[in-house]
Amino acid sequence: MAPPTRRRHPARILLTLAVITVAVFGAIFAGTKLSDATWTPKLALDLEGGTQLILAPVAQDESRVTSETIAQAIEVIRQRVDSSGVAEAEISSQGGSNIVVALPGRPSEETLDLVRTSAQMEFRPVLTYGAATPTATPSASPTDGATEPSDQPTKAAPDSASDAEYYITPAVQAEYDALDCTDPANLTGGKQVAADAAMVTCDPDGTVKYILGPVEVEGSHIANASSGLQVSQSGAVTNNWAVNLEFDRTGTRQFADVTERLQGLSSPQNQFAIVLDGLVISAPSLDPGVIISDGKAEISGSFTRDSATALANQLKFGALPLSFEVQSEEQISATLGSEQLEKGLIAGLIGLILVVIYSLFQYRALGLVTVASLVIAAVLTYGVITLLSWTQGYRLSLPGVAGLIVAIGITADSFIVYFERIRDELREGRTLVAAVDRAWERARRTILASDAVNFLAAVVLYFLAVGSVRGFAFTLGLTTLLDLLIVFTFTHPVMKLIAKTRFFGSGHPLSGLDPRRLGAPESTRYVGRGRVATGRRADADAPAEEPADLGARTSTLVAAPVGAGGTIAERRAAARAAQAEAEAGTAAPADADDAGTTGTTDTDEAPDGSTPAARRTEGSES
Repeated sequence: MAPPTRRRHPARILLTLAVITVAVFGAIFAGTKLSDATWTPKLALDLEGGTQLILAPVAQDESRVTSETIAQAIEVIRQRVDSSGVAEAEISSQGGSNIVVALPGRPSEETLDLVRTSAQMEFRPVLTYGAATPTATPSASPTDGATEPSDQPTKAAPDSASDAEYYITPAVQAEYDALDCTDPANLTGGKQVAADAAMVTCDPDGTVKYILGPVEVEGSHIANASSGLQVSQSGAVTNNWAVNLEFDRTGTRQFADVTERLQGLSSPQNQFAIVLDGLVISAPSLDPGVIISDGKAEISGSFTRDSATALANQLKFGALPLSFEVQSEEQISATLGSEQLEKGLIAGLIGLILVVIYSLFQYRALGLVTVASLVIAAVLTYGVITLLSWTQGYRLSLPGVAGLIVAIGITADSFIVYFERIRDELREGRTLVAAVDRAWERARRTILASDAVNFLAAVVLYFLAVGSVRGFAFTLGLTTLLDLLIVFTFTHPVMKLIAKTRFFGSGHPLSGLDPRRLGAPESTRYVGRGRVATGRRADADAPAEEPADLGARTSTLVAAPVGAGGTIAERRAAARAAQAEAEAGTAAPADADDAGTTGTTDTDEAPDGSTPAARRTEGSES
């Protein structure tokens, strides 16, 4: 015999949901006291307005500013803005020559500076590198607590651009030790450092930090960059992706000097870093014995097709040292404004009211469970969006509001599937407790499949769409996950609890679970001791020794009064007629011998085997 399955009590599951809800709003409360959190989510550009900048990219040769360079400049600005914590920003091209940057709310001056700053590409030698987290070393602390680390080199002049002893001053070392590349604020880029000074920076992923030497080759000397499959020395094409660089005449001469000097150095000083917008996008090492004198270099490694293409595009952009000229900077009002937001919320409220009316009309008192579930889902959704607005910089746009409205139908659909399954089980004649358990086993699979499809559609839409459409996909996916949480931790536990109450368990007409109103067939059965039951048939899951006759109508077979001179045969005939008249054909007549046992029991035989009727007949004849 298999061991019984252990099931958690519904009250404990409800307590889990309560703990999650309290944790969400508790975190928001702590944020309002200790940080800049608010009790309302931040609004996006279409609902709140913000600041708009129009930038004109300027290159040394204006004819070389193409749509490709504009697209790469947009990607650089987007990386800066996203890393600074600003969400729902709109960055687009205007007329193929200008870049329009619209930031919601009132962005800080530091964020605006990131947008205005030009992006440059440089080749610098690697002096040292290490883990991305801050390090505590004696060199990071000044010798005297009242003074700052010295910025003066310990040598009069450097031996080369890779002279770590000259370029890594106490101040540079202290900056390197304190740098935390895991902090997104240090990954925004746009850092400007003098070409003849050392540079402390990170890679865009925040996994490594570097100390770099002075600039040796400017990115403007890159003539071309492309990606493709690597070709071996024998001319065979391999399956490894690589990036090919080609320098102009000046860059060819400078790069040849760099590769010749790096040959005699050990790791990591035999590496050169490709710096774009103040971040190291690649730091390849030089193969031993290789001096690149023709200006054609190949960068190989663990590249994929996408990563190789991305690096090649970045190198192409580095060939043009663009700067951004601010054409205009102004405050813009909300494109939709509070009126449209109010109308959107009214539309959602109307939809919610219609769902509530339908639930109460279709399911009566059971519809209150739907109403309570929707209220819990709305409260939890509001809390999660507000928390994400504070911690992740999320901003609610009008498409996001549309996603929340669509979620009302998704949530209500889960309840309808579950409730209809319960009704189907009641129509089969089961009790409510058994119907809830059986219906949950079937409805759970349907709900999981439906929400999985919705969530998958939201994920695909989020990654393929751009702009405000991603806000719709985000809220749709978020509310789908919350729908599962509510159904599993609130709706089902509440149904298990109310199934044990008298109002719902007895099938009250106002409960929405009345078997007679649902069309459950009635049956007639013999229940023993001369009683007949009519009503719902016994639950198939109920024990055989305890017939389930809840709500059944019973009748007892009794003997009719016997007049003077009546015989047992006459009394039996009268009893059968009374039984047939009372039940009007709803129960089959009982066996004559069984019916006679409910009247007088004068059926004992005499010692000689004769019955009382026979003895009375014999007496009259004598």
